[in-house]
Amino acid sequence: MSAKPLIALGALALLGAKAASAPERPGASKDILTACGTRDGWSDPAPPAKIHGRTWYVGTCGITVVLIETGAGLVLIDTATEEAAPHVLANIKALGFDPKQIKWLVMTHEHFDHVGGMALIQQATGAQLAVSPGAAKAMRTGQADPDDPQAALLANYPMKPVRVDRVLRSGASLIIGGTRFTMHANPTHSPGSASWTWQSCEAGKCLTVAYADSVNTISSDDYHFTKHPERVEAARDGLRTIEALPCDLLLTPHPGGSDLLERLSGKMPLTTPRACIAYAAAGSDRLEKRLARERAGQ
Repeated sequence: MSAKPLIALGALALLGAKAASAPERPGASKDILTACGTRDGWSDPAPPAKIHGRTWYVGTCGITVVLIETGAGLVLIDTATEEAAPHVLANIKALGFDPKQIKWLVMTHEHFDHVGGMALIQQATGAQLAVSPGAAKAMRTGQADPDDPQAALLANYPMKPVRVDRVLRSGASLIIGGTRFTMHANPTHSPGSASWTWQSCEAGKCLTVAYADSVNTISSDDYHFTKHPERVEAARDGLRTIEALPCDLLLTPHPGGSDLLERLSGKMPLTTPRACIAYAAAGSDRLEKRLARERAGQ
């Protein structure tokens, strides 16, 4: 069996070693759910919160942004909106980190609500950006992929172009300071959708974190999935990818997609069995219902 492709960065000697317990950080909220209350806007400020080990929530009340400490600097997944970028940087500082410690930026999908702040974050940190093949052109140009079901809507919300430093094929990994981040392309929500998995350790126990991309197949008003069978098959393939992810701890781009704020605040269990399987199944159910409505002419 051939080894998975990877890009080795930082101290490879640390690979596989159990991380020490992360120190407590006074800036982290113990109850992010109450802090957000009824607010769930994409740019609504939320305090930072601990997820597990050295993995932190630094996003907004409506968009998940994840910061991970490694032995060779920080990794940031997504940035939320352009409007929220200063808040994300403030959350990183509130945890006691210098944003310039961020060495790599990675992302779920190429829509403005999740990566609209990428240009500002990249400028502020100097970090390199790694993307899936399907997201590369949209990130470099700031324009939506014409094949994206939401392309007509996204045309009203162009993003600032960014520098793409690495394009990873599905199954490839970045190894940064002993932590392996594996990218899984799953073009369900958009052509460039990707999920990420890595190991998080705390008090001698290690979990595989799966930041699984959106399973929603939504579109502009005039788009019909039944007229694009290739897009439907890509979406189904992406759902199968998410279903098969190693997934001890599920994170989702919209925290409401997995009750994430409730789980981070201790209102629900942080981990549940078969979380990625259930998450993918819900997306599959919504897709099939959408197709049925289109066929029925609704």
